[in-house]
Amino acid sequence: MHLRLRPLALAAVALLAGCATQAPKPAALPDGSHARVAILETTDVHSNVLSYDYYKQREDDTVGYERTATLIRRARAQYPDSFLFDSGDTIQGSVLADYQALVKPVGCGEELGIYRAMDAMGYDGGTAGNHEFNYGLGFLSQVTGTPMNVDGGHSDHCAGPHFPLVLSNVLSARDGQPIFKPWTVVQKDVTVTAPDGSTRKLPLRVGIIGFTPPPILEWDKQNLAGKVTVTGVVEAAQKYLPELQAQHPDLVVAVLHGGLNTAPYTPDMENGGWHLAGVPGIDVVLLGHSHTEFPGPHYKGMQDVDAERGFVRGKPAVMGGFFGKDLGVIDLALQRQGGRWVIDASQTHSEVRPICPAKNDCVPADPVVAPLVRQAHEAAVQYVNTPIGRTTVHLSSYFADEGNMSALAPINAAMRDYVREELPRLHPELAGVPVLSAAAAFRTGFGGPDDYTDVAVGTLTLRSAADLYFYPNTLAAVKVDGAGLKAWLEKSAERFNRIDPAKDGPQELISDRLPGYNFDQIQGDLAYVIDVSQPEGQRITRLTYQGKPVTPGQVFIVATNNYRASGGGNFPGLKGDNIVLAAPDGAREILAKWLQQKQTLAARELPRTSWRFAPLKTRGEVVFKAAAGKQDVAREAGLANIRQLKDNGDGTAEYAIDLSR
Repeated sequence: MHLRLRPLALAAVALLAGCATQAPKPAALPDGSHARVAILETTDVHSNVLSYDYYKQREDDTVGYERTATLIRRARAQYPDSFLFDSGDTIQGSVLADYQALVKPVGCGEELGIYRAMDAMGYDGGTAGNHEFNYGLGFLSQVTGTPMNVDGGHSDHCAGPHFPLVLSNVLSARDGQPIFKPWTVVQKDVTVTAPDGSTRKLPLRVGIIGFTPPPILEWDKQNLAGKVTVTGVVEAAQKYLPELQAQHPDLVVAVLHGGLNTAPYTPDMENGGWHLAGVPGIDVVLLGHSHTEFPGPHYKGMQDVDAERGFVRGKPAVMGGFFGKDLGVIDLALQRQGGRWVIDASQTHSEVRPICPAKNDCVPADPVVAPLVRQAHEAAVQYVNTPIGRTTVHLSSYFADEGNMSALAPINAAMRDYVREELPRLHPELAGVPVLSAAAAFRTGFGGPDDYTDVAVGTLTLRSAADLYFYPNTLAAVKVDGAGLKAWLEKSAERFNRIDPAKDGPQELISDRLPGYNFDQIQGDLAYVIDVSQPEGQRITRLTYQGKPVTPGQVFIVATNNYRASGGGNFPGLKGDNIVLAAPDGAREILAKWLQQKQTLAARELPRTSWRFAPLKTRGEVVFKAAAGKQDVAREAGLANIRQLKDNGDGTAEYAIDLSR
């Protein structure tokens, strides 16, 4: 039965409808109202989903997103009103990541393991770091569920994270548009307390805008050249902030995969966080990339930076560690002033919460995470245990900074042999040019006492190759002259502090200004001496090739990786314009094949150690920190001048090196 409304009834309905649409609006939020909201951040997780060391095949309580998840739950219990963001370098960096990207790539309908874990915790947004691009735009497009109008990009809506990813400074070369949404607005109801003490739930609109390091175009040239363009972070902010502000967010959070650098700004600046914090319209800055904690002592004394309470140029900021070791927390106090929310800096602070506040005192893993990746994890473990040969040499990086090149020699030998074979096909005119190889020890204790390469005598597996070569770089070769070669080595020698022979008391050998992965050690009939008593730029002496002094105009080919050849680390003369070979093969895969071909790796298969310290007698001790209890490893490597001074009780020890021997 259908009822037909008469005109009077229709009028009544219209009147009621009008009343409904004209219902009284909620009273305006009075000035003096306040709210407390936490901004939670993870960054540089590098697909370390589980607390597991794939290289040593054992549990490792000191890393792993499954423990960060516990910190997230605890922070949410403390702060009922919170937002959770990720600042990038998320999908690459572990054996699990490589397995899901390179060995058995996930299909369009399968979500990546790290994203499954993050979805379980309910993120509100994130951005892409530089390592997101390591596997290519096609893979990135697929696993983020982001159709991209770029060469090799996916047009399908594949399974991706259940939270928005924003990135404003990487644009498609086809149409000039960002490959991800440059910004978005996320909204949650938060508890607001009025001046009279009454409370109510009201929506808080948070705008997020994302940024990645501009040098990705050089670092991942083989994946990105001709496909995307990159702009500086400040320029991208200035372009897209007006669009975001037109949506009238209550707060704007910059999600930056980058750290802090107070040097004069340039559009290709790797760590532009300090400058980004100065852009009007940005209220909060989330940092990453540097693998350090902010706030923290590393940033003490930096201009316009409060390294204790966590402010950069007056803006609350945080950088939450790496590898799932920490959670960044900004305790944000909001006050209502002039009809808008403002941050009460006096009641706001940032902190980095570690999963292990002390040795042997780590939070438990969240039980929800491990089952989400169990199948992929077990398959990855089985894969990396595939035997590829044997070694009669102990290959370790415990004392790579002090002259033990055992972990670097196989890499240098494999890359050198590859270039010697491939280069003449591409450049017959270079067939007679000497070939050298440069490698750095990627694992030198930065991540803790277990963060070292250690391949024991015995069976070699694919896990061994991954332990020796940590990153999924491709091989590249560059043409340099003798002067450029020396400049390269001088830059590497910045790894060391200048040692004063006449100084009493201990002096630290290792500088924190140049990370271990930038301490290139070059081999291939080359020999040189590092004099740490000299200033930077004047430390390389007695540089010889095949026993003869290297002349400034002498030509060499140096095998290295795409990161270094394209300008990574800011080495002089390495900007991507002197590359003579850009191999499609990964350096790790080249190493694995080389080890398989050797079957048994003996000392005679490896190039000789190429450098030593200049003899230097010092009044005080020259000291450094390394994993505890490894003095026998030093002796085994021929470093009889190293002795352990004291065990620090946290897995590390202080050692002394006698530079006069």
